Amino acid sequence: MSDWIDVTREGSLQNGEHVVVDIDGTEVAVFMIDGEYYAVEDVCTHDGAEIASGRLEGCEIVCPRHGARFCLKTGKVLKAPAYEDLPCFPVRVENGMIQVRDERWN
Repeated sequence: MSDWIDVTREGSLQNGEHVVVDIDGTEVAVFMIDGEYYAVEDVCTHDGAEIASGRLEGCEIVCPRHGARFCLKTGKVLKAPAYEDLPCFPVRVENGMIQVRDERWN
């Protein structure tokens, strides 16, 4: 999948808010933090549960189930019990729409 997918209109997310979209069967969480957009797969790599509803601390998200911590900018795991990074997705704003795409299969 290499096409850009519309997520939501620019300006519809406030600082710290997110939206989850399905991209070909993959749940992707798009966050707006300090005017920038970040997209990660909505799954904690520790146990496979969703992560988007976790607590935000700056550009970090804390898994609501077991407290694993990840950087939303890079997907890097910052605290166990997770040891595998979150997949990240490119985000852009085009014609007033926030868009993401999944480049993993290109």
